[in-house]
Amino acid sequence: MSSLKMFEKPLGMRDTFPITYEKVEAIRQTGRDFLRARGYDFIKTPSLEYFDTVGKASAIYDAALFKLVDSQGNTLVLRPDMTTPIARVATSKLLKEQIPLRLAYFANVFRAQQTEGGRPAEFGQMGIEIIGDGTVFADAEVIITAINLIQAFGIDSFKITIGHAGVLNCILKDYTESVEQADKLRTLLVERNYVGFEEAVAAFDLPKTKSDALLQFINEATNIGAIEDIEKYVRKNDAIEYMQQLVELISFANLSQYVALDFTLSSHMNYYTGMLFEVFAEGSGFALGNGGRYDGLLHHFGSKVGATGFGIRVDRLLEVVPSNKSAKQTVAIIFNDEQFTKALEHAKKLREEGKRVTLQAKKGLVDEEAFTKQFDTIVYVSQEDLA
Repeated sequence: MSSLKMFEKPLGMRDTFPITYEKVEAIRQTGRDFLRARGYDFIKTPSLEYFDTVGKASAIYDAALFKLVDSQGNTLVLRPDMTTPIARVATSKLLKEQIPLRLAYFANVFRAQQTEGGRPAEFGQMGIEIIGDGTVFADAEVIITAINLIQAFGIDSFKITIGHAGVLNCILKDYTESVEQADKLRTLLVERNYVGFEEAVAAFDLPKTKSDALLQFINEATNIGAIEDIEKYVRKNDAIEYMQQLVELISFANLSQYVALDFTLSSHMNYYTGMLFEVFAEGSGFALGNGGRYDGLLHHFGSKVGATGFGIRVDRLLEVVPSNKSAKQTVAIIFNDEQFTKALEHAKKLREEGKRVTLQAKKGLVDEEAFTKQFDTIVYVSQEDLA
């Protein structure tokens, strides 16, 4: 092995250094305490799943899946998301014991990168799922929980944009003349390619009433002030009324200032069947997370129940969470061989006082000055000290 190859990592993989690790653990603990206090039970699923079940149902592009074959010849995948494995567990076992379910998770997921673009192929997700409740109140709970969780991390400047897959599908169907045209426009919206959307509308050579409506929609629908403003593009239906109720429930929680409506919002996760949303925070150029109603995914596993939830990217959360220096004072106790017992006794005493204590033999130090700079306090143990 060449010296260069020795230090390389697979495409998209990252090392987590101690400072970052501690930040992630703090996020994990804050999130765990927060979600358990709201009635969510944490669940863990295997890193490996069958391709024919979780892999195909996940709606993650096939090229982004890490695949391998087990000794029996079955194709496996490293889990590409958490929602699909949880849906598998819920429909196979948990829904027989309790419904609705409120589940939470903190786990790594894996998505292969074709080219190195600074994007991780393994990253942490934290999220919740409410499975077995098809009401608007479950969707409101998911959004309110997402808002309150972001606040619990000390983030003040953020926004949640909410759309509805059913409303968007209805508009694209009504103002295009084929399924292919509607799918093309939906793909462009997933990519946030609004210029491409306008170019595609022009290329379709639609009747002027339809093309004008689509162009007006793309300019207005990202900043809808009220549900009524979208009704000129789509006949009033159950989805519109559902969104009116949802906005009203968020208002009752006094959280409307964190919410914006965007009916162009779409996702490559094709199992979203209703409300969907994304979370953006100041300081990050990418969505911190996303969620929505995914009844269609449960149907894939043979269960006719509603489901809704969200997931937050931990790596992106790290970019915007305020830095908090550890409150624990750090102490290094440096000792010579014969003072080991005294050093142990002193370390125990300081730890009982709540300090973080490192024991270090003096003869094991290569660069004593560099080592001691890492600590708030340095204690040298000698025969006279601690007598």
